[in-house]
Amino acid sequence: MAGFFGKLLGRRTATNSVDLLAADLDVLPLASIVVTRDGEILSSNAAYGALVSGLAGGLERVDAIGREDDRPMLLSALSVEDASTVEISTAGAPSRVFRFLIGPENAGRRMVCVDDITTFRILEGQVVQSQKMQAIGQLAGGVAHDFNNLLTAMIGYCDLLLQRHRPGDASFADMMQIKQNANRAASLVRQLLAFSRKQQLKPVVLDITDALIELSHLLRRLIGQQVTLDLEHGRDLGMVRVDLGQFEQVVVNLAINARDAMPRGGHLTIRTSNDAVTHPRIIAHETMPAGEYVKIEVRDTGTGIPTDVIGRIFEPFFTTKPIGAGTGLGLSTVYGIVRQTGGFIAVHSQMGRGASFTIWLPRHRGDIQDEGPREVEAASPTEAAQDASILLVEDEDPVRAFAARALRGKGYRVMEARHAEAALQLLEGGEVPDLMITDVVMPGMDGPTLIHQVRQNLPSLPVICVSGHADDDLRTRLDQLGGAIAFLPKPFSLKQLSSRVHEMLKNG
Repeated sequence: MAGFFGKLLGRRTATNSVDLLAADLDVLPLASIVVTRDGEILSSNAAYGALVSGLAGGLERVDAIGREDDRPMLLSALSVEDASTVEISTAGAPSRVFRFLIGPENAGRRMVCVDDITTFRILEGQVVQSQKMQAIGQLAGGVAHDFNNLLTAMIGYCDLLLQRHRPGDASFADMMQIKQNANRAASLVRQLLAFSRKQQLKPVVLDITDALIELSHLLRRLIGQQVTLDLEHGRDLGMVRVDLGQFEQVVVNLAINARDAMPRGGHLTIRTSNDAVTHPRIIAHETMPAGEYVKIEVRDTGTGIPTDVIGRIFEPFFTTKPIGAGTGLGLSTVYGIVRQTGGFIAVHSQMGRGASFTIWLPRHRGDIQDEGPREVEAASPTEAAQDASILLVEDEDPVRAFAARALRGKGYRVMEARHAEAALQLLEGGEVPDLMITDVVMPGMDGPTLIHQVRQNLPSLPVICVSGHADDDLRTRLDQLGGAIAFLPKPFSLKQLSSRVHEMLKNG
């Protein structure tokens, strides 16, 4: 450290120490000062003066610019003989972060170089937050996949039991309660999938103004009479490509949160406008590329969001509401839907002055068809044969057992395979199925790869893909395979399974 300061000043004494009294700090490119052990500034250069401009006391005492909690740490570093590095935050608002490179002591004095690293720390925090959200998303997607397999079996076996127990039976009400709660659990899983951006979307091109006008009647009922809803529509708004149902869920969730933040009433304003972003812009912990966007602002006059909470509001299961008053998935669902749609979201708040959520959705140009896994209908459909043969490929034993039992109950012949390799062995036996149902995520060979292998010999075989979540590239992979392919999300009921099978056998 002593060598660094010696080179910086361009002079050394015989003892390899720096003559601080004779040092000309103005020749140094870095903000530099000479201080005593108790923090008094003896001399400084112009770069330091510019750095601390506007900070009270920054030219008299080096610790004057720090927060109360940080000052003892800086003074402690100055009181020891060894060189050290200290970071402190300023007392002003907005806070800045300074790094102090403290040189070794020389005759009761020491040289300190000061650098403003606020931007670096902000970017570092954004990277950490981005990695954290990505990790949580991967965890949520994995948990949702496993839960959907369990819920598929629970709902399916409830359906099988309900076939034998009709209304009036002593067990009917109990089984309906089980199924209803399983469906509620499935709804929570869908919210996890929204956060992890692995839900199946059906985007359409729409006008945000029209969508909000249609939704305004529902919003007024949800927020109650104590909250006033104001819609401020921008002129000549561009079109956006979104899943209408998911977009409505985003607005509803934000409106409900705003209502809860205004228990004594207030104003909820939804404002739309165009936003031309000419340079990449930092939004929360992500970078929004340049382009044209439609901006939707949802602003309330509620209690506001505390600073120690605002950084976590998009995390799944994080909530400030009392136990039993919320799942903590509302805002995480909003975040996931917006990001999966290609948009961005930011939040600003001041305690006692409300909160504002801003959403940017890319403006759409040109025509687009609804997206989603490909489903192709033949030109001349025929009635599905009741004795049709179905190859069922599913690695989860309870799901496969339920599906096989349900299909056999409908009169179909079912060949079961626990994984893709077993399915290929069955096909080598010579029997040609009329339909293949396969899970997407399986150990070893996955569903799309299995379809590709099977289509080498059976190019016209219709296929139903089932999965607990839709990977980002699933639609692309299925489109590339071609042919009649349908997607059935888990959890599915007996009716949904049989209807999709009948549809594919009829049209495929």
